[in-house]
Amino acid sequence: MVRLRGRQGEWSPRRPSGPLARSRRDQDRSRRGAGAGRRRRAAALRSALSGRSVAGQVFVLNVVIVLLLVVAAVAALVLQVRRDSETEARNRSLAVAATFANAPGIREALRGPDPTALLQPRAEATRRATGVDFVVVMNTDGVRYTHPEPDRIGKKFVGNIAPALSGETVTEEIEGTIGPLVQAIVPVEAPDGTVVGLVSAGITTENVGGVADRQLPLVLSAAAVGLALATAGTALVSRRLLRQTHGLGPHEMTRMYEHHDAVLHSVREGVLIVGGEGRLLLANDEAHRLLDLPADAEGRHVLDLGLPGDTAELLASGRVATDEVHLVKDRLLAVNQRPTDVRGGPAGSVATLRDSTELRALSGRAETARERLDMLYDAGVGIGTSLDVTRTAEELAELAVPRFADYVSVDLYDAVLAGGQPEGATRLSRAALGGIREDAPLYPVGRQIRFVPSTPQGRSLSTGRPVLEPRLGQARDWQAQDVERSAQVVEFGIHSLITVPLRAGTLVLGVVGFWRSEKPEPFDEDELTLAEELVARAAVSIDNARRYTREHNMAVTLQRSLLPRRMPDQNALDIAYRYLPAQAGVGGDWFDVLPLSGARVALVVGDVVGHGLHAAATMGRLRTAVHNFTALDLPPDELLGLLDELVNRIDQDESADDGTAPVTGATCLYAIYDPVSGTCVIARAGHPPPALIHPDGRVEFPEVPAGPPLGLGGLPFETTVLHLAEGSRLVLYTDGLVEDRQHDIDVGLEHLRRALETAGESPEETCRSVLDARLPERPGDDIALLVARTHVLGPDRVAEWQVPSDPAAVGEVRAQVTRRLTEWGLDELAFTTELILSELVTNAIRYGGETVHVRVLRDRSLVCEVFDSSSTSPHLRYAAMTDEGGRGLFLVAQLAERWGTRYTPAGKVIWAEQPVP
Repeated sequence: MVRLRGRQGEWSPRRPSGPLARSRRDQDRSRRGAGAGRRRRAAALRSALSGRSVAGQVFVLNVVIVLLLVVAAVAALVLQVRRDSETEARNRSLAVAATFANAPGIREALRGPDPTALLQPRAEATRRATGVDFVVVMNTDGVRYTHPEPDRIGKKFVGNIAPALSGETVTEEIEGTIGPLVQAIVPVEAPDGTVVGLVSAGITTENVGGVADRQLPLVLSAAAVGLALATAGTALVSRRLLRQTHGLGPHEMTRMYEHHDAVLHSVREGVLIVGGEGRLLLANDEAHRLLDLPADAEGRHVLDLGLPGDTAELLASGRVATDEVHLVKDRLLAVNQRPTDVRGGPAGSVATLRDSTELRALSGRAETARERLDMLYDAGVGIGTSLDVTRTAEELAELAVPRFADYVSVDLYDAVLAGGQPEGATRLSRAALGGIREDAPLYPVGRQIRFVPSTPQGRSLSTGRPVLEPRLGQARDWQAQDVERSAQVVEFGIHSLITVPLRAGTLVLGVVGFWRSEKPEPFDEDELTLAEELVARAAVSIDNARRYTREHNMAVTLQRSLLPRRMPDQNALDIAYRYLPAQAGVGGDWFDVLPLSGARVALVVGDVVGHGLHAAATMGRLRTAVHNFTALDLPPDELLGLLDELVNRIDQDESADDGTAPVTGATCLYAIYDPVSGTCVIARAGHPPPALIHPDGRVEFPEVPAGPPLGLGGLPFETTVLHLAEGSRLVLYTDGLVEDRQHDIDVGLEHLRRALETAGESPEETCRSVLDARLPERPGDDIALLVARTHVLGPDRVAEWQVPSDPAAVGEVRAQVTRRLTEWGLDELAFTTELILSELVTNAIRYGGETVHVRVLRDRSLVCEVFDSSSTSPHLRYAAMTDEGGRGLFLVAQLAERWGTRYTPAGKVIWAEQPVP
C-alpha cells in the first residue's frame, strides 16, 4: 500500500473514493460549518455579555436597572395590596355592623327577656352572608348577647366601647378573644337618641393578610414575566447595538471616531452638516475652502456666513437637492443635500459640495442640446393638433417663438391653403406670423408675396434646401426683395435669418423664415440643422391638413350639390331653412320641401350615419329615392317603409363588395301638410321629434312615435295626425342641433324650447334665433333646420260637389264648375276644365263605384280632383284608330299641366292641374 507523508511528517492512509465517500465528506463539512457558525455566534454573544464591548456594558446596565425596578415594583405592590386589604376589612366590618344595628327588630330584641335567642341566629346568618369573622351584639355594659363561639356569650366584649356609648362609631385593631382582628362598633339607638345596645363586626388579621398572601404568587409571577420581557427587550437592543458597533469597546470606538474624523477632513469633497434650526454643525476642510467659510463658521446660522443667496437658501431650507449647480464666487459647485431625519435621526441635513467648474462649458452645451430635444418633442406633440392648414402654421410659429427665434413667418402657396397642390404656382400668402413684439416691419398675415429668386426664400423654394443668412445688413440678395422694407427690418434690429422650405416628399408647400433680433450672435450651422428638423415635422402636419382640406371641400361641394338649391313655389307654407356642415367632417344631413297634388306639401328631414364622402353620397341616394317615392303620393309610413328597404339593399350591396359588415344607417322624418283641412300627417324613423310653435307663441313637442332607424328592417312605422291652426310654425331639425357630448338630448330639447319661445314670428327670425342660441363655435356634426309657417286654403278657394252615380249628372257638374270659375275670374279655363272633369267624372261613375266626389281648388294652379271608392288606377294608353274608347286620359294629359292618382283609405283620387293665368 502506498502511503503519503503528511505535513507533520506522519503517514496518512489513502482516502476512500466513490459517490458514497464524497457524500459522507460533504455531510461532515456541512456539520463542521454549522458548528463553526454556532461557535462564532456564541463567541459574539459572550463578547457582548462580557462587558468589554459597548453593547455588553449596555446590556448589563439595563438588566440591573430593570431588576431593581421590578423588585421595587413588587415590594410596592405587596405593600399596597396589604394596605388595600386592611382598608377593605375596616370598610366591610363597619358596613356590616351598621347594617345589622339598624336592622328592624334589633331594639325590640335587646329589650326582650331573652335577646340571645332572638339575635344569635340572625347574627350568624349575617356573618356567613357577609364573610366577616364575627357579628357581636352586646348591651351597654359590654356583655355579649351573640358570638360565633357560644361559650363566649355572656362574657365581657373586648374593645373600646366608650365612644359607641356616646353615639359614635368606632373602628379599631385589637387583640380579641379569637386573635388579632379589625373590628367596628356601632351603637343601637332608640327613637329618642338613647343608646340601648351595641353591635360589633370584625375580621381577624389572619383573614386580612390571607388576601394579600393569596395575591402574592400572582404578583410575583407578573414580576417574573415583566423581568423576562424586559430582559428580552434589552437583549434585542444590545444585539442591535452590537451589530451597529461591531462588538467594539469604548476605546476602539474612540479610535474609529478619530479615524473617521481624519478621513472626513481629508476627502476632496466638501461636507456640511446643518441642524434643524439652520445652524452649521460641522464643515470639513474642503467645505471651508470651496465656500471660503470663516474660522468660526460652526455654530452660526448659514444665512450669516456670507454665502450667495441661492446657496444659503438651499442649505437653510434643508430641501432635497441632487447635483444642483450653484455659482459661488468663481467656482461652479454641484450640491447634493439630503435630510438626516428620514429614519428617525435628528432634524437637519447633510450637504456635499463638488467643484465642477471645469464642466461649465460642457454642461452649457448639454443644456442647449436638451432644450433642443425638448423643442423637437414638443413639435411632434403640439404641431398638428387640428386638421386646419392655417392653424397648423400658427402652431409652428407659437412653438418656435421665443425658444428658437424672435420672429417666425410661415408662407404657403395659395393652392395649399385651398387644399390643392402648388404645381407651377409662384404666389404665396403669409399664413402665420409670430414674434416677441407685434410692431415688427415684416409682411403681415394675409399678404400675398412673390419672392425674388435671389432672396433666401426664393432659393429655398427653388432648390428645396435651407438657407442661412447670418447678417441681413450685408445680404444684398435679400434686400432686393423690397429695399424700403428691408431697411426697416434691419433698423428694427432683426439681423439674422434662416429660411427652410416646407417639403412633404417632393412637394414644396411653402417656406418658413426664422428671424433673430434679441441675441447679438447670428444663427449658426447647428441652429440651421435644428430649424430643418423642426420644419420637417411641421411639414407633415401641414400636408395632412392640406389633404384633409381638399377632401373636406370635395365633400362639402358634393353635399351642397345634392341639397336643394331653392325652395319650390307653393302657397301652403312659408319656408325658411339653414344648413351648416360640421367643422371636422361633412355629414349626411338633408332636407326637402316637395309640392304634392291637391295643394299639399311634403316636408323631409334626414340624417345619414357617419361623415365624409360616403355619407354625402348615401344622402344623395336617399334624397333621390324620397323624390321618386313622393311622386307616387304615398302616405308617410309607407314611404319610410320603402326607404328602409332601400337602406337594407345598400348595406347588402356594400357588404357583398368588400366583405365588411354593413355600415349604412339613417334617420328620417316625413310630414305632409294639407292646407285645405289644416292637418299634418307625420311619421319618423329614429329621428328627433318635431317642434310646434302655436300662433300664441306656446311651444310643444308633439307625440310622434319614434319608429326604428332606417336600415333595421322588419318593423312598421306609425303616423300621427296634427291639426294645425293657421300661423303655426312647424320646426324640423337634425340631431346636431340638440345633441352634444356634454349633455343628454333631453337637455338639448329643453334649450331648443327656450330658444323657440323667444323667437320672432317669421320663419327667418325663428331660424336666426335658434342658431344664435344653439350653434356651437365648432360644430361637431351637421345641422339642418327647417321652419314652416302654415297657411290655410279658405272656403272661398275650394268648391266641392257630391255626384250621383248617374251619367246624366255629368252635365250638372260641368255647369256648376263653369259658374264657380266665373266667380273666380277664370272664364278662359272653363272649356278645358269642362273637358277634364267630363272625362274624369264619367270614368269614375263607370268604373269607380257608387260614391263619387268632385273638388276644385284655386291655388297657384287650378286643381280638379275626382274621388271614388275604387282602388283600381287608370293607365294612359294610345287608342287605335278603330277603338271606340280609351282616349279620355290621353285627352286629360294633353289639356292638363300635370295629372296623377293618389290613394286614400276610402279609395283613390284622380287629379289634374292647370296653370292659372
